[in-house]
Amino acid sequence: MSTLPTLGTPLRDKGKRIMRPSVIVSVTAALALLCCGGAVTAVVFGDFATNNSSLTNSLGCGSTKAISITGQFPRIGPYGEDKIRNAAIIIKTGQELKVPPRGWVIAVATAMQESSLTNHGHLGDRNDHDSLGLFQQRPSQGWGTAEQIMDPVYSSTKFYKKLIKIKDWEALPLTVAAQRVQVSAYPNAYAKHEPTATRIVNELADGAARAVVVGNQLKCAGFGQIAASGWTAPVNAGVWSGFRTRERPSHNGVDLGASRHTPIRAASAGVVIVSKCDVGNCDRDGSPSTPGCGWFVDILHAGQVITRYCHMVTRPLVRVGERVGAGQVIGYVGTSGHSSGPHLHFQVHLDGDRSNRGAIDPVPFMASKGAALGKENDSA
Repeated sequence: MSTLPTLGTPLRDKGKRIMRPSVIVSVTAALALLCCGGAVTAVVFGDFATNNSSLTNSLGCGSTKAISITGQFPRIGPYGEDKIRNAAIIIKTGQELKVPPRGWVIAVATAMQESSLTNHGHLGDRNDHDSLGLFQQRPSQGWGTAEQIMDPVYSSTKFYKKLIKIKDWEALPLTVAAQRVQVSAYPNAYAKHEPTATRIVNELADGAARAVVVGNQLKCAGFGQIAASGWTAPVNAGVWSGFRTRERPSHNGVDLGASRHTPIRAASAGVVIVSKCDVGNCDRDGSPSTPGCGWFVDILHAGQVITRYCHMVTRPLVRVGERVGAGQVIGYVGTSGHSSGPHLHFQVHLDGDRSNRGAIDPVPFMASKGAALGKENDSA
């Protein structure tokens, strides 16, 4: 069985030494998947499948309506009404400060890690020094008085004001942006909360985690833009062949009809867990009789989601253990491996399962993230 790192594991950043030398990414098993082979039964599970109707939220992308912090709130994931009300306060504060929705997702995920969305007072021996409130801010570190920090609006405001001072904060991986505000002893812990924080923002704010800000207005993210969820489409190309169609029931991803040498972009921030030639010689064009993905990359994202990018024209630009950002170019479209012409074969897997069993349809998944597949203005 392959050993997969979590996003809480310190790994190598591009151009930097390994952050913790004792940590080595080990991928010990050969791929169970040949790109277009192996008939399996579709298994759809996890957050996207079990919460489909609320996650998609009619695929809205936010609105100008101010979020309410009164009335009843639904349970979302493990968080009950009182905790979701605290999340609503965090989001509303971000709205009033005119912070883009990406900041709301980062703030909610941070509070999930720091306090489980509970406005903690002094906890005695369980306190981390004098940490208080939703974000566990410390009076001794200049965050404010204990009384101020216990006000969720005040503590949220302090978080946002520090966040937006960080250079290029919207483009940073969530865990990096959160850590630069919080300076936590556990710098990689925030990433695991990103999927649920995204869901909370979508449910409470009319799908705002699928949006970008254009001219002070929320708009659905287009190609080349990173949605507030932290996701983006890997290429701007139409879907040529769908997921497990009648004609191709063992096709465990989608084929995106991009031309040779088109840059392939990481769909979200994560850690590269595979970067290799699948089978044989990938430095030449493949064919329908050639097995495997050719040159390909697997990336592990928050929530144990894996994305796969097949048939690259040359060796990928990224290495195993490297952290990548959403939209970072990881390689170029080609036709290596089991391929009849240049295109990107793109897969999404849940629960950290790289086998066929873990594969789900990328089209609705990416749409739920605000990173719809298919060429813009193309209904293909």
